[in-house]
Amino acid sequence: MEGNPAARLSALADAITPWAIRVAATLGIADALAGGPRPVSELAAATEVDADALARVLRYLAARGVFSEPGLNVFALTDLAAPLRSDHPAGRHAWLTMNGIGGRLDRTFSTLLDVVTTGQPGYPLLYGKPFWQDLMDDQDLSDSFDALMTTHSPWFSQVAAALDWSAARRVVDVGGGSGALLAAILNQAPHLHGTLVDLPATIATAKEFLGGDLADRSTTVAGSFFDELPAGDDVYLLSNVLHDWSDADARRILARCAEAVPAGGRLLIVERIIAGQLDNDMVTRMDLRMLVLVGGRERSADEYGDLAAEAGFRLEREIPTASGPTILECVR
Repeated sequence: MEGNPAARLSALADAITPWAIRVAATLGIADALAGGPRPVSELAAATEVDADALARVLRYLAARGVFSEPGLNVFALTDLAAPLRSDHPAGRHAWLTMNGIGGRLDRTFSTLLDVVTTGQPGYPLLYGKPFWQDLMDDQDLSDSFDALMTTHSPWFSQVAAALDWSAARRVVDVGGGSGALLAAILNQAPHLHGTLVDLPATIATAKEFLGGDLADRSTTVAGSFFDELPAGDDVYLLSNVLHDWSDADARRILARCAEAVPAGGRLLIVERIIAGQLDNDMVTRMDLRMLVLVGGRERSADEYGDLAAEAGFRLEREIPTASGPTILECVR
């Protein structure tokens, strides 16, 4: 295939494999096979689907190394299929199941031509309302989204460890979701007190990460980053927030941060950074996802720095992490 552009293009354009994998994830096939090989009749009965159709989907995937077929109509896990288990640390099941927000997001790419034509996000075209409104209106979707965001946990500890927190006493995580990143920071720096700001439905889930030993050192505030924020603390954090929004909305968020951050205080912007016109697969993939879903975008460090400067911040340094995101340390 390396020397055949047409074959390579066909492989890139394939839509069958992505949807077959998502069907397997949605039906929980990897979980059903965790105990060993099983006949498709058992799998179909357990998942309440048609046995013949399921066998054909699994056989297609087995031909590509996702599952195996050790006997006729008997299927088993492979190393490639293992991340589809709901308990796998890689968290792929949460991204791929069509019963959760991950599958809902992926379906939005059917609107890509409309998005390119109009420059507007495609999510409202498909689902009738903007993405964030959909989450506010559907608690199950909101919970699924929060669970999806915790799959970023491998880099939470890296962000927490990358900074010197010794001069700070209080940190505010603005739009911090479930509080997983804030919890990592509080565990890294036991002298800190943390405040988590997010919408009420999201804040309700924070006790999973900010309870127990962290309960006395953490506070939750229900609110939007488009509204007034808790003021006067040492460090404010925007992690995976600004890329969700257009430049105009990013300016509004940063303006609210500028109102809250005291002179000499710090704002930490944690995002994947576009380093050049031809950037890596992850950043360009996420940039297109932001365009289609919410009209947001990935940006370069200079672009974030310019937006921050408009709000009265000075970008002092860039701190890369091993997992990909970069910390942009800004001073008020």
